[in-house]
This record gives sequence, structure tokens and C-alpha cells, in this order.
Amino acid sequence: MISETEFKTQEIIGIAKRMAIAVRTAPKGRGRNTIETRIAHGEDLITIAAKMEELGKSNGQNFFIRDAGNVRNSDAVLFIATEISPLGLKDCGFCGLQNCDKKLLQADVPCSFNTIDLGIAIGSAVSIAADARLDNRIMFSAGRAVKELKYFEDKNKIIIAISLSASSKNIYFDRQ
Repeated sequence: MISETEFKTQEIIGIAKRMAIAVRTAPKGRGRNTIETRIAHGEDLITIAAKMEELGKSNGQNFFIRDAGNVRNSDAVLFIATEISPLGLKDCGFCGLQNCDKKLLQADVPCSFNTIDLGIAIGSAVSIAADARLDNRIMFSAGRAVKELKYFEDKNKIIIAISLSASSKNIYFDRQ
């Protein structure tokens, strides 16, 4: 017989891997891939949570500290990052600039299509988590901590986290 404690975390990491595959196959503007994924578990979650607490204290945003508790108590966290890489359109303006040539002069202004692609990828990932009946929460704060920790290349400017848990009560529900 196999006890749940023997397989739960590894099964959740397996589901996180399937979520990362869903991210990879999600539709993207012009079929270009600007998205990367990473999965954190175990000691990495402690490191990330500590960075989140540090950021929360330094920026006065207490939700970073609240979210750090959720990350610390998660079984795994999937991180999805996108680079800022405009599509090269002659007349778009979705980013607030006239076209992609003007956008290239503003390196830190996100390309709307990169962020739309990121949103579609997140939706694909959480649908896998839902199909597996995993509790999950989408977090900007954990993504910010991972960016500060440099777990992704510098070209990945926007990082979002999806924390994952399987417990008797959803740890992301009654948050203080």
C-alpha cells in the first residue's frame, strides 16, 4: 500500500509539469514563444517566501507577507514569465505607443501581445490544475520575488506565479 504522504508532492509536481506543457502549447501571437516556465517546491518555496516577506516589509504592501505564507504552505508553485518582445506591427498602439518601432525605444514598456499571451497561458495552466482538482492561486507577489531572486533570465520581465496545494481545506480561501 502507498500512503498519500508518500506520493502527494510528487504527483502535484507532475501536474505542475502538465500545466507547464499547457503553457507551452497555448496560442501565442504570430506563433512566437516569449514565455518560460519554472516549478518550485521544497526548500525553494522557503527561499521565495522569505523574499516575499522582505519585499512586503520594504514596500509596505502587506499582501506580499500574506502571500508568502501561502507559498510556504504550498506543495509546489508554477512560475510563468514573459519577455517584452514586440511583434513588429506597423500600426498597433495597444501598448500606448504608435507602433512597434516606437515601442522598441521604450524597452520596459510591455508589449500588449506578450501580456495577452501570458494571460492565455495562465488560463491554460489553471484549467489543468482545476481538472486535477488542485487548489491554486495566481499571484503577482511571488512572481515579483522570483524576479528579484533572478530565477529567470533578465529578458523575462513579467512573472506570474500559480501556487498549488492539495489539502483538506483550500489554503488560499480564508486569507487574512
